[in-house]
Amino acid sequence: MRAFAYMVPDSVAAAVDALAVAEPGTKILAGGTTLYDLMKIGIEAPPAVIDVHRLPELTEISTGEDELSFGAGVKMADVADHPVVRRDYPALSESLWRGASQQLRNMATVGGNLLQRTRCGYFRGGEDFPCNKRNPGSGCAALEGFDRGHALLGTSDTCIATYPSDMATALIAFDAVIDVAGPAGERTLPLGELHVEPGDDPQREHTLAADELILRIRIPATPAGRGSAYLKIRDRESYAFALTSAAAALTLDAQGIVMDCRIGLGGVATRPWRASAAERSLIGEYLNGQTARRAGEVAFADARPRVYGGFRVELGIRTVADALLTAGKRAI
Repeated sequence: MRAFAYMVPDSVAAAVDALAVAEPGTKILAGGTTLYDLMKIGIEAPPAVIDVHRLPELTEISTGEDELSFGAGVKMADVADHPVVRRDYPALSESLWRGASQQLRNMATVGGNLLQRTRCGYFRGGEDFPCNKRNPGSGCAALEGFDRGHALLGTSDTCIATYPSDMATALIAFDAVIDVAGPAGERTLPLGELHVEPGDDPQREHTLAADELILRIRIPATPAGRGSAYLKIRDRESYAFALTSAAAALTLDAQGIVMDCRIGLGGVATRPWRASAAERSLIGEYLNGQTARRAGEVAFADARPRVYGGFRVELGIRTVADALLTAGKRAI
C-alpha cells in the first residue's frame, strides 16, 4: 500500500490552487474508473489526489441553439441518455453507449474519458515489458511484439499504443472544443489540439499543463449532427475496445449530394483521428456504396500496419463506409 494525500476542494478555483502547489505527479480524481485501476497495478503512484467529483461547476449540461455544453464531471451515461444528445448528436450518444459497461458509464466522467490512458498490454504489463510511456527510454515491446490491436496511424519508432476513447472519436468529428482552467485563468482549445502523437516523447500524451483542469466540453451546433452515426467493431459485443470505429456526420441536399462531411476514426490511431482528406473526397459527391468505400480507402491511405494488425486496414475501410451509409439515412 502506497500512502498518498487526499484533498477535496470546494470549488474549481480551490482545485486549481491545490494543483498549482501540488507535488509533481498529483492526479485529479473524478469517477476514478481509470485512476484506481492504474494505481492498483502500479502504473500510477501519485503522491496526492484532488477529488473534484462533487463540484457542481463541473456537472452542468447546457443546450442551446448555438452549442451543446457539458461539464467535465458529467457522467458518461448522463450525456449518452440526454434527449438533446440522442436527437441532435446520435453519433455521440452511440459512442458513449458502446464504451465500457453500464456500471462504468454510471461512474466515469467525460473529462476523465478524454484523458484515459492506453490499454496497450505492454504498457499495463509492468516492468517485464519495456515501455516508453511508462519508463521513458526503455523501448517499446509492442514494436516487435503482438501488435494486433495497436495503432495504424500517428505512430512513431518509439510507440504504437492506441488511444482508447470512443467518445473522443465522435467529438473530433463534431469540432468540439474544451475549456480549461489554470492559475492564469481559463483558455479554450479545439479537441484536436488536446492530444499529441507520441513522436520521440510517448510519455507526453496531451497539451494540458500539470496545473490545469478541464472544465467543460462544447460542441458547436451543426445540421450534420442529426445525420450522424457511430460504428464500433470489436471482438465481442460489449465491454471491449475497438478494433476499428468511425463517427460519421453528413448533410445532404435533396438529390443526395454531400454538402458537409465529418469523419472521426477510433481504435486505430495514437490520438483521436480526424479523416480530413476522406471528408474532402465526399464533398460534392453522391453518397452511395462506391463513394463511401472510396472515402474509407482515403481515410486509411497512410495506415502503417506491422505484423498482426494488417487485417484492420480493410476492416477500417469498411467501418468508415458503413458508418457513412448509416449517417446518410439520418441526414437532413
